[in-house]
Parts: sequence; structure tokens; C-alpha cells
Amino acid sequence: MATSSSSCVVISDEEQGYDLDLFCIPKHYAADLERVYIPHGLILDRTERLAREIMKEMGGHHIVALCVLKGGYKFFADLLDYIKALNRNSDRSIPMTVDFIRLKSYYNDQSTGEIKVIGGDDLSTLTGKDIIDTGKTMKTLLQLLKQYNPKMVKVASLLVKRTPRSVGYRPDFVGFEVPDKFVVGYALDYNEYFRDLNVKAYKSMVIRICTVCVCVFMLGLTRLRPSKQM
Repeated sequence: MATSSSSCVVISDEEQGYDLDLFCIPKHYAADLERVYIPHGLILDRTERLAREIMKEMGGHHIVALCVLKGGYKFFADLLDYIKALNRNSDRSIPMTVDFIRLKSYYNDQSTGEIKVIGGDDLSTLTGKDIIDTGKTMKTLLQLLKQYNPKMVKVASLLVKRTPRSVGYRPDFVGFEVPDKFVVGYALDYNEYFRDLNVKAYKSMVIRICTVCVCVFMLGLTRLRPSKQM
């Protein structure tokens, strides 16, 4: 059963989720999924709450909102929609510019041994050996962002996985803490499939890695480009 904590909603290892027949699942995916474990409405409610927390902590400052593609685009879009709604209806607002970056280090369930960072001519390729559920990829990305000299960097992640491989990294804003299972839907994929599911679901194949929905908020930048001397 899902429980709440001061920082996120915790989904226990014993949580069975919901039968697929209770939701509108495309027929071409039904045979590949086990259960739905986070319905779309719950994702949106939690994302709205994260927007309020971000507004409380960073409101009044101009920030760069960085979307980590491809798995983060749905979370990013919904999160920014809620922040914009708060901007319209609150005494405190967040002026924002938006940028995008893409990370890729896995094909199927195997690491390529390289973390590719794709986001424009000024962004380079990084080397690593693991993906974001352990925290290693996120630490590598944060090292890259240091070259832009932000005054503050805050990370929002829809999911954090409980895994013995974790290096101990935890984002500043977390939607859900989930078991160490492979999940798809809401822009999370398996070789580009399942991104179009609105719910979070367990895939039938139990694979140990997962790309997590992440966006980064940076204070003190006007855009995501390093200085000329770099």
C-alpha cells in the first residue's frame, strides 16, 4: 500500500497495484504489462503538490527549467503547467526560461558504458557506467551543470527507486518512492515503446534499470550555455 512521508509518497514492495482491466490500456501493450501501480490522476495530484513546493522555495527568482529527455517530458510539461497556474493566481511568481537535455546510457537492459548528453552544440558527451536509478547518472549531470556557474541547482524527480545499487543521491523534490522494478508509461519507455501510456505500469519482464522522470531548476542563469572562454 502507498504511504506518505514528509518528502514523497512511498509505494511499498508489497504493493500489488491495479488490474489492467480497470484502465484504458492500448491493446498492443496489454500483453507486455503486469499491473498499473500509479494511476494518472494520482500522478497529476502529486505533480501539482510538487509545483507548490517549488514555488514556495524558489518563487521570486528567475530560473532556468531544464527538462531531461526523453523520459522527463511529460512530468516536465505537467509540472510547468501547474507552476504557470500558480504564477497567475499567486502573489509570488517564478519567471522561467526553458531548456532541454537528453541523457542516454542503456539499450534494452544493457549499459552501453557511456552517458551521452545531447542538448545543443555546446553540450558534450560524458562517460559513465550506470543510469539514474542508482544516482550515478544524476551526479554526472550535476557535475556538467557546474560549468554554467548557477547560484543554485534543484532537482525534481517524479520517481526515486529503492535499490541496493544507489549511491545515496536523492533529488530535492520527489513524487514517489517505488520498488526496484522496471516501470513504463507517462513518457518512460522500453526502447522507445510505452511512452504514450498515461499511467505508470510494471512491465512483464523484470529488468533492473529504469529511466526516471527528472527536471532541473537552476537559479542565476539566463540560458543553458557555457561562457565563451570555456
